Amino acid sequence: MTMIKPTKPLGVKAYGSIGHLPCSRIGPGDHFVHEGQQAICTIKPRKGDLILVSEKLDGACMSVANIDGDLVALSRAGYAARDALYEHLKIFDDYLRENRGMFAALLQPGERVVGEWLAMAHGTRYDPRHLMFSPFVAFDIFRDGKRILFDEFDERCAAVELRRAFVIHKSPWPLCVEGALNQLDSTPASTLDLFGFHGACEAVEGAVWRVEREGRVDFLAKFVRHDKVDGKYLPNIGGCDPIWHWRPAA
Repeated sequence: MTMIKPTKPLGVKAYGSIGHLPCSRIGPGDHFVHEGQQAICTIKPRKGDLILVSEKLDGACMSVANIDGDLVALSRAGYAARDALYEHLKIFDDYLRENRGMFAALLQPGERVVGEWLAMAHGTRYDPRHLMFSPFVAFDIFRDGKRILFDEFDERCAAVELRRAFVIHKSPWPLCVEGALNQLDSTPASTLDLFGFHGACEAVEGAVWRVEREGRVDFLAKFVRHDKVDGKYLPNIGGCDPIWHWRPAA
């Protein structure tokens, strides 16, 4: 029997890859940003640059797209979540159904919101109390295929009470990798044996730099710790039982 491959509702991937800073740990298929971009992020920005740094979350990249008024849950590759092979990706469609009103208020036709889906542990465990009401943490909204500026993104997420990735730095000035990691390792939550701002039960895997200038998002870059083990809690990789942070209501 010939298997029919599902179609991509958008016709393309829902999200691409972010280049790594040259000092970051990379995996198969990853790439580095140019050294000049690293300098902008961490040493010397250009006049007019706005540098934002957010906590990097460790889950599955998923999105919700408004396609001609119809809300569709998508995987990073651009396929409908309901067609996913793995349960933790498939149930993102359940999450959308439970929160359809929120996403309908957030998105206009032709827009999509992208974020980290933390329903099941991948390479980092999270305290489920932090994810009980928000297992999806947004980090971008696209309009006409382009990222909107952070201030609009922030305002719109706040208006519908959608949690977004925590920003530890927003300034015309740079933030070095060591400075970012120090902030993520020394939050108030660290006294509760948690890390970062999203309830990680172990060291946060890294951070994401976002550079805006001249009314647009210029580029993104990320840093991942060298001791990070991708997917160590996933049954198909680590050979362990799944660790669930969230499941749909019965």
